[in-house]
Amino acid sequence: MANAGFQLLGFALAFIGWVGVITSTALPQWRTSSYAGDNIVTAQAIYEGLWMSCVAQSTGQVQCKVYDSMLQLGRTLQATRALMIIGILLGAMAILASCVGMKCTTCFADDEEKKAKVAGTGGVLFIISGLLALVATAWFGNNVVREFYDPFTPVNTRFEFGQALFIGWAAAALSMLGGAFLACSCAKGGSSGRPYPRSAPSAAKNYV
Repeated sequence: MANAGFQLLGFALAFIGWVGVITSTALPQWRTSSYAGDNIVTAQAIYEGLWMSCVAQSTGQVQCKVYDSMLQLGRTLQATRALMIIGILLGAMAILASCVGMKCTTCFADDEEKKAKVAGTGGVLFIISGLLALVATAWFGNNVVREFYDPFTPVNTRFEFGQALFIGWAAAALSMLGGAFLACSCAKGGSSGRPYPRSAPSAAKNYV
């Protein structure tokens, strides 16, 4: 149908964004040690993520340690964890709903209106998933900036944006964009369903 390609494009973008959210959540490079300032020792680099912290030596050796206690973590880190996990779960639900409702699948093939609504629900879930990831990464990034410019933060303990933050921002944008494509195409598809067949005109009576 006309919107099938548009739906596939939206689903592909949203799916790539969902994979990016998972990748960003798992990576430890949410913030990296900063080298701004004088007398900074560059023999090692420190990475901190949502689940662990790592130290990379100049020799190439990397040592990572999982956080011992969740309750000892800061509120920003705990809230970021929760938002990213909820976003991943909503993305998984969006994938299931989109696969059922897209026009290239055979589920609900006899009811196009219901099929469009299911696919549109998947698009909305993708948008919410992307929004949650965007809020989490933006909140974490704002905390990094605030601590960096805090005059009471020692120079040798300042951090900057890590690779996982940039991946998270890109993934959130793709999820929201793909979800918007899905929702728009399904709205059009639902309103442009097959018209009801007109009743056949009554056969003319033959008079003798």
